[in-house]
Amino acid sequence: MYELSDMLIAQADPTRVIIIAALIIGGIVLLLFFLLFVKFFRLWIQAVFARADVKLSELIGMWLRKVNPQTIVISKITAIQAGLKLTTKDLESHYLAGGQVPKVVRALIAANRANIVLSFKTATAIDLAGRDILDAVTTSVKPKVIDCPDPTRGRDTVDAVAQDGIQLKAKARVTVRMNIDRLIGGATEETIIARVGEGIVTTIGSAITYKTVLENPDKISKSVLAKGLDAGTAFEILSIDIADVDVGENVGAQLQAAQAEADMRRAKAEAEKRRAMAVAREQEMRALVVENEARVPLAMAEAFQKGHLGVMDYYRMKNINADTDMRDSIAKPKKKE
Repeated sequence: MYELSDMLIAQADPTRVIIIAALIIGGIVLLLFFLLFVKFFRLWIQAVFARADVKLSELIGMWLRKVNPQTIVISKITAIQAGLKLTTKDLESHYLAGGQVPKVVRALIAANRANIVLSFKTATAIDLAGRDILDAVTTSVKPKVIDCPDPTRGRDTVDAVAQDGIQLKAKARVTVRMNIDRLIGGATEETIIARVGEGIVTTIGSAITYKTVLENPDKISKSVLAKGLDAGTAFEILSIDIADVDVGENVGAQLQAAQAEADMRRAKAEAEKRRAMAVAREQEMRALVVENEARVPLAMAEAFQKGHLGVMDYYRMKNINADTDMRDSIAKPKKKE
């Protein structure tokens, strides 16, 4: 059997073998293209009728580059129908960079309808930076209200103390509009909230009395708005409205009470120090008295030896001491049993 196959191969025409092999390879290639054509036929037809100018070869190239052809084609059809001139290459490159192509296209359409200047390059840069470009365009058209402070962070009011020591608790609402030109590199909502809170604390703290703040809450908003708090941020502050102002604790009185308590403790400590020093001085004096009293017998003995003191003088001194002791006992009150 092997000899027969070798004979058939030997008798076969080399040109015929090449032609058959070429036909087989061509058939496989045609079958592959047919399958790809069937796979992308619907998208290609949609692009053709929408005049999106997407070639079948581009669809196959997207498939080979692991790009979702449906996302690119639908996005380009949407852009073309809205009057935007975007190329397939631009959309595909943004997709490969990890961007959200449909959201960028919708943002460009919204900006075009609102007469907002927004280029595809700027929109893709904002999207790749992690910002929501569609929300930014929406905020540019429809201003956004930001609560200050943010209730989600566990704080309900901005607390500040006037110069008279009365605490005030304020709530503010900041109306902002997105500035597309400053969105790249601009500060976020947290910066706006922090700056507005700082402005409220400064304004209330500079008030002579809390009553002036309660009478004219708009002074807070005017003072804060005049500081230009939107500098370096991605927003433009339209207005700052004080929603509520409540009276809190009397911080000044509490501080004065704490200061008085501290002064009292310091005075007690100083008094105790002086008392201890007086007691110590008294003990020193008593010790000197005892020491001097102990020297009296020695002095008397020395006086007897030198003849300066007689017996009658000695008994006279004894009588004086006895009389003094009697007077002391009479003068002391009797203890109750």
